[in-house]
Amino acid sequence: MKTYSIQEINHILKGEIVGNTTTTITAPEQLEEAKITEISFIGNKKYEKFWATSKACAAVVNNDIAIEPGENRAFIKVNNADLAMSQVLEMFAPAAPIFSVDIHPTAVIVASASIGNNTKIGAGTYVGPNVQIGENVIIYPNVTILDECTIGNNTTIWSGTVIRERCHIGSHCIIHPNATIGADGFGFRPDPEKGLVKIPQIGNVIIGNGVEIGANSCVDRGKFSSTILGDGCKIDNLVQIGHNSKLGKFCIMAGNSGLAGSVTLGNGVIIGGSASIKDHTVIGDGAIVGAGSGVTGDIPAGKVMLGYPAVEARDALKQWAILKRMVKDSCK
Repeated sequence: MKTYSIQEINHILKGEIVGNTTTTITAPEQLEEAKITEISFIGNKKYEKFWATSKACAAVVNNDIAIEPGENRAFIKVNNADLAMSQVLEMFAPAAPIFSVDIHPTAVIVASASIGNNTKIGAGTYVGPNVQIGENVIIYPNVTILDECTIGNNTTIWSGTVIRERCHIGSHCIIHPNATIGADGFGFRPDPEKGLVKIPQIGNVIIGNGVEIGANSCVDRGKFSSTILGDGCKIDNLVQIGHNSKLGKFCIMAGNSGLAGSVTLGNGVIIGGSASIKDHTVIGDGAIVGAGSGVTGDIPAGKVMLGYPAVEARDALKQWAILKRMVKDSCK
């Protein structure tokens, strides 16, 4: 078990210690659940009230927190407690699952595949022809990587992931369990004789560096050319990204959200949970789409959109206030 003193933790955070505790810190925990040997955090003044009843011996807090820690308790004051707490979590994080051998004997690796130094491949994994896997890659059991794919250095691919042929994943990526990269896009056309005719999807998927894709998410391949995810994008669980969509750098998509085909997101776009985006829509840099919204047209850079159909947030809030007032008046 990893343990630290308050001074050792502050050495990493480079904050200011207020008060003191001689207690050895054994784990991070939320305020309400923390035990006497655990550290928590206060990222907003509205949570100050929970400190008095918390058993935590220490907390990482924002600089504007005004309360005192108390006897044998300490605060580490920082500019951003949420961000600093991520460093604390890293300090206490358990080791990753262990590989007994670098390449498990039940893994199937076609002779023409190239495997980089210090890469680990788990049981039951299949690596197809002409696949190129970089250095320090970790591939957990039962992953499928089909023909001519490339995987960059220091990427981690969790169990059950399928990476279809000719797709490319950058370095320092994390692909969580059962994600599918490069499935066929959803393309059919009516035919008077055959009913619905499938449109071949002959493109691929290109994923940049530092991208994280959540469990059971799907990134469809392009009908032609590529579906692209830019560097640093973070995709939650159960997200659908349609064929030929293009995401800029550092976009976020929360769980159950979806892009139809050929959607373009600028840099730093945020898509809330369960939001849906119509095909061929363009969303500008830094725009935010609220949870559950339905986007049916282009969104300029920096706009915040809410509702179904999505409108500017301030307009949506006005509409909801008017409806609430109308309902209230009708009940008089």
